[in-house]
Amino acid sequence: MPVAVITDSAAAVPPELAAHLRIRVVPMLLTVDGRSCRDGELPLEAVLAAREVTTSGPTPTQLAEAIREADTGDGVLVCTVARTMSSTYDAARLAAEHVGGAVAVLDTQTAAGAEGLVATHAARTALDGAGLADVVDAANRVVQRVRLVATLDSLDRLVASGRVPQVAAWAGRLLHVQPLFEFRAGSVRRLRPAFTRDAALERIISAWRRSRPPDRDPPVHVAALHALDPGDAEWLLDHLRKEVEPASAFVGEFSAVMVAHTGPGLVGLAWWWES
Repeated sequence: MPVAVITDSAAAVPPELAAHLRIRVVPMLLTVDGRSCRDGELPLEAVLAAREVTTSGPTPTQLAEAIREADTGDGVLVCTVARTMSSTYDAARLAAEHVGGAVAVLDTQTAAGAEGLVATHAARTALDGAGLADVVDAANRVVQRVRLVATLDSLDRLVASGRVPQVAAWAGRLLHVQPLFEFRAGSVRRLRPAFTRDAALERIISAWRRSRPPDRDPPVHVAALHALDPGDAEWLLDHLRKEVEPASAFVGEFSAVMVAHTGPGLVGLAWWWES
């Protein structure tokens, strides 16, 4: 049996793709107007309409249960959302120590579709018959290369959440513009804002285009992400495909745990180029 790959629901891997690649997804946790639930149990619209939402990562107990259920004897890799954003990595480490055996835990240093690209590449490597060490190495290569560029209508919720303190220093200066940012290596970096939504989407494609290696044409893996706006995510993927056909691609919805901190209007593109 192949090495098992586990990730959390922040990774935005579509359920059908997770099932196809045998990725076990452990849901993040929310408290919505006093009601505790798992990520995905409530529609995104309901989470956005709530008066009060708090979020947290899965518990060590939940992760330990997932590890035990997934392990078929060839080892387990747990790919988590960036530890700078969530306690999930630390919980996974505790779970791995408790379960014992051949369990590796990897901080993907990113989130959403970028985290999903790490997990899906690890899963494909595992299904090809690689051992745990090689699966971890494959995942780490994506961690070093993957990028996530996104835009959203307002930074108000992101600032209020306190999850990304770097944002507060420049949020007030972005009035009447479409903010853009890159999430990479565990931190958020602001990019030059756009004045319209269409211009922001063009900037995302331009960022991908500039990252393309100039002297060769390696395969690229892509995830287009959205929060209740699949049309914009499809637009990004369609425009990318006018220039190159990705080796793998998926359209995913940002999880409720993420959108609770960003608000609606979030759309982005994650990608990495093979060497």
